[in-house]
Amino acid sequence: MPLWKEYFTPKTVAEAIDLRARYGSEALFVAGGTDLILDLQQGNHAPVAALVDVTSIEHLNEIGVQDGWVVIGAAVTHTDVEANPLVQRHGPALAESCGVVGGPQVRNVATLGGNVAHALPAADGTIGLLALDAQVQVCTLAGGALQCDWRPLLSIFAGPGQNTLAANQMIAAFRFPVRQPGQGSAFDRIMRPQGVALPILGVATQLTLDPARSAITTVALVIGPAGPIPFRASEAERLLISTGRIDDAAIDVTIAAAQAQAELRTSKHRASKEYRHEMVAVLLRRVLWKAIERARVIA
Repeated sequence: MPLWKEYFTPKTVAEAIDLRARYGSEALFVAGGTDLILDLQQGNHAPVAALVDVTSIEHLNEIGVQDGWVVIGAAVTHTDVEANPLVQRHGPALAESCGVVGGPQVRNVATLGGNVAHALPAADGTIGLLALDAQVQVCTLAGGALQCDWRPLLSIFAGPGQNTLAANQMIAAFRFPVRQPGQGSAFDRIMRPQGVALPILGVATQLTLDPARSAITTVALVIGPAGPIPFRASEAERLLISTGRIDDAAIDVTIAAAQAQAELRTSKHRASKEYRHEMVAVLLRRVLWKAIERARVIA
């Protein structure tokens, strides 16, 4: 039995959504296909009537700066995200997170949009984006009119492997604010051999220091998997800012709060809940100090 019957390469977002809506649940968007094609081949997803390839759509493969935002098209590959000077300067946490997805062959074709749309709470690209306060551009085709709007990244997650997008919608791009003076970000993770399995645990942060570089004024702490959707440790963020200082004691308090708030679980294929609990401390301490060091460099 064929895994799909029709394969389309639309040239516009409107055309892509129209094709998907025409087939309803019997059509899927595809870009790199590194998750989707395997799901079809391994029987984790039923065969479909059509695949709609979005990689030929103008602007979906581009990275640029617009109105104070770094904008990344949904069809940009992880390799291109990792190597892009704009991302390296303004969002190193995202460059680092995209640089550990699978192996080189996977990163060369797998896209950031696919990583997010697959809606896994431990997805590396998603964790990197969330730490940067990223937004997602969702395009909707209704009554023949196309409307694209920016939304908070977390708004499209419904649960493990489930997003909130309707059949007449697709992800077109992501954006995050350009780096400000005194701002730094970082990502790290624990994993089994490169490209073999999903991450055991990933952590990303972005923080801003005061002009004296002696206190943290804003911070995002992202951990995955630590719940059914990508997770921000909001209580730990609040405590770190409230300490008014940068030292091991302040970070210890932050770690304890993050460990308490995270919904960790045991996976028989990856790691125990207890191991992940300990690794939250290891990774969070590592990325916080790295981000602090980066923030202390005059931008």
